[in-house]
Formats: sequence, C-alpha cells, structure tokens
Amino acid sequence: MTRKVLLCLSALISLGFAQTPAAAGDAAAGEAKAAACAACHGPQGASSAPNFPNLAGIGEKYLLKQLRDIQSGQRQVPEMTGQLDALSDRDLADLAAYYASQPRHWAGAKEDPDSLALGEKIYRAGNPETGVAACTGCHSPVGNGNAPAGYPALGGQHADYIAKQLHAFRDGAHDKSWPGARTNDDNAVMRGVAARMNDQEIAAVANYIAGLK
Repeated sequence: MTRKVLLCLSALISLGFAQTPAAAGDAAAGEAKAAACAACHGPQGASSAPNFPNLAGIGEKYLLKQLRDIQSGQRQVPEMTGQLDALSDRDLADLAAYYASQPRHWAGAKEDPDSLALGEKIYRAGNPETGVAACTGCHSPVGNGNAPAGYPALGGQHADYIAKQLHAFRDGAHDKSWPGARTNDDNAVMRGVAARMNDQEIAAVANYIAGLK
C-alpha cells in the first residue's frame, strides 16, 4: 500500500468513526441520568474496571453515536443489554454531554519497553508493510481525538478495553455474524485497519494508548 493511501486512511480512522448529527445535550440534566451508569463506568465516567471504558472526556458526538447504536442494536454490547431501552434520544444526548464535560481519566500503561516501543511505532507511523495506518491522523498525537468530527479521545483509556475493540473490529472485518464482532464504524474504516493488525500489534498499541497524555 502506498504512503498516499496510508495517509488518506489515517485521516479517516477512529475507534468507531462517527457521522452522528449534532445534538444539543444538557450536561447538567445528564449528570442525574448518569447515576445508574456509575456502577460500571465509575463516578464521573472514570471506570476502575479495565473491561469497562472510561467515558469521561471521550467526546460528545462520538459517545452519542455509540449510545444510539447500542440502543438500536447496530452495536452489540452484551453488558449493555436493556440498559438504554427506556431512554429517549434526549436522554442519550444529555448523557453524552455530561460525560464529555468531565475531565479525562488515565488508566496508565504497563512498563514494558518492547511493547511500548512497538505501540508507539504503530500509533505514530502505522505499519506501511501491512497497510496499517497511523492513529494520530484522527486521534491526535496525544490521544485527544477530534470531538467536532466525532473521533474519540483515546489517551488514557484502559488497554484491555481498547484491545477488545480492535479485536472486535478485526472479527467484524472477517465475518460480521461472529459473536462480539463490531461493525458500527462508518465505511468499515476501523475494520479495514484492524484486519491488518496482528495480536502483538493490537496489544502493544492498546498499552501505549493507555499511557498517552
């Protein structure tokens, strides 16, 4: 794959590329509605469990798309089964606005020099030999994402969760009917990237991202 194509892909990548219409969520109203979410996602969206994502500061547009997709069934998350069924679109918008207003929480990376070196290489330069694009084009050099465009802030996210999503996108690229496969990325962009990553690269970039500030 040429460098030009890689750069084009890099400009499109996100962990769940979003084209969700803007919604004027009310963060104050969302705070009260988020009480039930704290059991898994922690107070103010700072989860202490590595299998549940930090929602604080992840990005309003991105999170609203994920909530809508989970509610509609477009994104399958067994742990979320039934959790959003009774919520209106206004409720979802308020939740997204609330979590977007909260300060990010950093999980931290494991001190593994070889893993961190590989993770940094993948995050910043991709893998031109296999067509894996760099993550920086959409998620920024420090993992801040691009909130207006719907690209999530990944810096500090739990490594276990990031790795799980990359595996889910990779599964979705092979067969969307597989249990756990994730296919709610617009234009299959993340599936196209994850399909080119091996297990070692996924683990390394997930660990690296967990330590980004």
